[in-house]
Formats: sequence, C-alpha cells, structure tokens
Amino acid sequence: MSSFMHFKLKQIGIKELNIVLEMFKDAAIRISKKNIDHWQYWKNPPPEKVKWVKQGLKLKQFFFIVSDNKKIMGMVRVLNKDLIYWGEKEDVACYIHSLTIKEKYNGLGLGAAVIKKIEAQSQNCDFIRLDCDSKNPQLCSYYVNLGFRKVGEKKLPLSVYNLYEKQININL
Repeated sequence: MSSFMHFKLKQIGIKELNIVLEMFKDAAIRISKKNIDHWQYWKNPPPEKVKWVKQGLKLKQFFFIVSDNKKIMGMVRVLNKDLIYWGEKEDVACYIHSLTIKEKYNGLGLGAAVIKKIEAQSQNCDFIRLDCDSKNPQLCSYYVNLGFRKVGEKKLPLSVYNLYEKQININL
C-alpha cells in the first residue's frame, strides 16, 4: 500500500450533489472502457438514482475520501440499514455503497484502506456488507480477496447484484 494513504472521510453536503454525480459519471466512463456493463446508468442517471443520492446526502451518509493536502481522492456511502439491497436484518451491520476512487488513485490500495477504516470505525457492528453488480466479476473478486464472502443475490430493475458480507465482531 502506498505511503500516502493518510486520508480522512469528510461529510459531503447536499450542495455538493453535482460533484457526487460527476464522480459517478467518471467512474461509469472508466468502467465502460473496460467493456464492463456496470454503473452505466450514472452517465445519465435516472431520477430515482438522483433521488437516492440526494437522500443519502441529506442523511449524512456520503463521504469524500480526502488526502492530507485536501484533495478529493474518491467517495463512499456508509449506511446502518440497507432495505433496498438487504431488506430488514436482525443483526447490526454497516453497509458500504458507492465506493469510488478517482482514476489517478486507482491501484494504490486506497479502496481497501477505506474499507479497513470503515471497519475499524464500526466497532458496534457484527458485519460489514456491500453489494456488487454481478456483471463486474473483477470487482466481485476484489471484494472476496478483501475477506468478504458472497451470501446472496438481489435482482433489481437495473441489474442483479451479488451481496457480500464480512464478519467483524467475532463475539457473535
């Protein structure tokens, strides 16, 4: 992992909606260059996706990944419930969405470092959970390599998503 991995998670405000949407669009363009049909709706997001982002911003769930010199390196959404993908759950979990790293920081271990930081800050959680579009096998493998295991699938109008979780509270 690169030595520059000192970063903070900085709350994203509703006024920064356009920056968030632009980051999604940039990620979608990069993904399409790899011939992967994942997140392509972010190039021209449907109203329900924009609403989903606005809701997350209002609930203070989106964070910029910011370097020590205040550069935005990416973003992530962290929730304590995820009814859309996971439904109602009895256990306590932290849900990660929209982990996006800007292109110039790709391949440096930043995504793994962000997940590790969220895990460390989720002491009261039993699991870290996330989903991944099943049409992106490279990303699915990435999560498995980080210690997540596939525990299901969720069919939604835009795609089929693999559901991954990692147990973090061993006192279950």
